[in-house]
Amino acid sequence: MESEEMVRGMLYLSLTVVGVPGNIAVIVAFLLALYQEHQLLPADAIVLHLACANLLVVSVRCLLETLATFRLVNIFGDTGCQGVIFVYRTSRSLSIWLTFVLSAYQCLSIATPGSRWASIRVLVARYLAVIFLTLWVINTSMSSAAIAFSLGSRNDSVNMQHSINVQFCYVRFPTMQSKQVNGAVQVGRDVVPMGMMTLASLVILLFLYRYSQQVKGLRSSSGASGGAEQRAAKAVVALVTLYVVLYGVDNGLWVYTLTVRKTMNSSLISDLRIFFSSLYAALSPLVIIATNRKVNSRLRCVVQERPVQDKNFSSV
Repeated sequence: MESEEMVRGMLYLSLTVVGVPGNIAVIVAFLLALYQEHQLLPADAIVLHLACANLLVVSVRCLLETLATFRLVNIFGDTGCQGVIFVYRTSRSLSIWLTFVLSAYQCLSIATPGSRWASIRVLVARYLAVIFLTLWVINTSMSSAAIAFSLGSRNDSVNMQHSINVQFCYVRFPTMQSKQVNGAVQVGRDVVPMGMMTLASLVILLFLYRYSQQVKGLRSSSGASGGAEQRAAKAVVALVTLYVVLYGVDNGLWVYTLTVRKTMNSSLISDLRIFFSSLYAALSPLVIIATNRKVNSRLRCVVQERPVQDKNFSSV
């Protein structure tokens, strides 16, 4: 195995080792909360859905790439490439839009009770399932090009003039125009929620600044109120900041790929794109675990119960 392949495999392996257990831990924590409390708050439901999308990103892309790089399992034939790229693009875009929904809902959560924005928040919570279904339908349909244009790398003898090299697969477009149109759609699908979630985060930061200024002027214990909202707002801002940085690099590399007329012999640029976009899916559960008390407390209960169960089992 060449050193370049080894580095590539180790990078994907690191994302898999961090992202898969991290997202599973977040999902288990919320499922435990749902079992114990028989309901989830709207923000928790959004984070749970986000963790499921991120788990798909890391599992379908990073895990399978790791197995193929180390020649353990290789499913990247024509059908495998179509399925992997389709699921990856769909789950990746779902992760982006769910991060926006989370930031928008948190922005609405700090609205003054009785205001128009507070009423919109109630509507969002009521129709959250409809929002999820709409996002699935839109992003699935926008990722359908992967089924039509993806094929295995063993077909490299075929005309690849307008193709994108993604190591084990090629995404072959019939014309340069179709490649650029498809690429522009993908960029738009990322940039639109990026702009809106950035705006929502700025509103949240402005609220946090004003709130801190008010607390400084108070000598009573009123500064303790709204602590949960502040923690949730800070967590959302952290997730959005992580997203904007990583997906900003991803989209910059994607735009560069679209400007190259000749298919690149190396998949380095595509690997970097996938790495940075998957890095968000791998790191975001760590941010959630560190900042979400509900997740943190449920996971601590699970960890603390295991030694007790093992002790009871050994004493039998």
